[in-house]
Amino acid sequence: MPAHYDRLTALDNSFLILEKPNQYTHVGSTQVFEAGPLRRDDGGIDFEAIRDAHERLLHRIPRYRQVLRWTPVEGTPVWVDDHDFEIDYHLRHTALPKPGSDAQLKKLAARIMQQHLDRDRPLWESWVVEGLSGNRFALISKVHHCMIDGVSGVDLLQILLSTESEVTLPDPPAYVPRPQPTPLELLRDEITRRITLPLRAVRDFSHFAREATDVRRELSVRARAVGETLTNLRSASDTPINEPIGPHRRWDWCKTEIKAVKEVRQVLGGSLNDVVLTVVTGAFRRFLTDRGVRVDDLDFRVMTPVSVRAADESGALGNRVSAWMVPLPLDESDPAQQLDRIQAATQELKESRSAIGAEVLTQAAEWTPATLMALGARNATRLLPANAVCTNVPGPQVPMYLLGARLLETFPHVPLVDYMGLGIALLSYDGTLHWGINADYDLVPDVEDFTAALADSFAALRERAGLPAGPPPEIWGRTPGGEVNGQPPALAAAPAS
Repeated sequence: MPAHYDRLTALDNSFLILEKPNQYTHVGSTQVFEAGPLRRDDGGIDFEAIRDAHERLLHRIPRYRQVLRWTPVEGTPVWVDDHDFEIDYHLRHTALPKPGSDAQLKKLAARIMQQHLDRDRPLWESWVVEGLSGNRFALISKVHHCMIDGVSGVDLLQILLSTESEVTLPDPPAYVPRPQPTPLELLRDEITRRITLPLRAVRDFSHFAREATDVRRELSVRARAVGETLTNLRSASDTPINEPIGPHRRWDWCKTEIKAVKEVRQVLGGSLNDVVLTVVTGAFRRFLTDRGVRVDDLDFRVMTPVSVRAADESGALGNRVSAWMVPLPLDESDPAQQLDRIQAATQELKESRSAIGAEVLTQAAEWTPATLMALGARNATRLLPANAVCTNVPGPQVPMYLLGARLLETFPHVPLVDYMGLGIALLSYDGTLHWGINADYDLVPDVEDFTAALADSFAALRERAGLPAGPPPEIWGRTPGGEVNGQPPALAAAPAS
């Protein structure tokens, strides 16, 4: 059997380069299930059944049984099959003291997430957490960002889970790892790749010319998009959350019914993501004002990842993502005016095709030697082109099951980069938007206040639209009055079914 390996793209490699002792770059989620048929007679969870299901499905996710190796001289990373794969290292079992609360689960998830993945092993872990109150259990998963982006993460969710409450998993094929290349073979292939890059460029341009209806216009658009992208890479304003981050994290979450968000859209206009960014605007405005920041003078931006994944790339791992730098109008107090300005900003970004500009720059990085790319990536966060990250990924809108146990909630987790002490990730599932708020432990000790500000911002936006208050975003650990009590609030929004 010949040796086999897959070379990481420049974008995938950038997530390895960005990792530092205080800065991990894996993504993840905390999924909460009803115990259902996985509940044992003693009240625990049938971990062995979950382990068996993973073993039966791993062949559908080959990257989960591959490890990193590096080419000689340049040190470019490649994927090779792991000859010593052990699922028990990656799939772990733990418990909260009964009856475990959501506040305890959040702390556990933050501590699990803040630990770096071992680069000598396949870059993923999943923790089965039993002991949750209400006959529930959780699955805390983390996967290195060099393996997946948000969209491919949802693809993985639909591989590991099922839309059917009863499912029989077939016996998996035998795992036969392919031979790993020798350092000499890697060096030879890298030299060949460098020599043939100009030929590949000609071939890619020929393909581009065949696909484009107007080559000159398309080249002009792409050049302008690149120029605008480079122009927008200017430093954003300093705020208290934009300081060097530490190694520890706090994590919180909330939920919003998608129906309630769409009602705002129908009255005030904009896309669903525009409404989300308006809610984020109101939350940051209040959160920073409460900290004594004069928001009227801020150039405050969020980085919003934009998928450039083609329809025929569904199920493929790796990253196919670009980004927008969206200015948030923190100087505006009227929620409707905030939405208007965000809608105008995102429309301008769409028309300028700035996401394409970032993608072109990413493709150009494939020509850049690994050492130069590492130097550029490590200095990128010092420029601070955005104050925070806000990513919104569409997920399945039907109930999902793990061996008959219904998935109730799934809260996504976005990593922080240096000088960005707060990140927001959203995942829609079964009629509900699930918000995950990741924060540096010391820069944002009051992350619950930001979550409460999200709820207040959404309520103000609905009021401005002339809509009834309805159920607010659900904030576990706080009553509607705001005091912490460790219990769900009386006005909590139930997941849509």
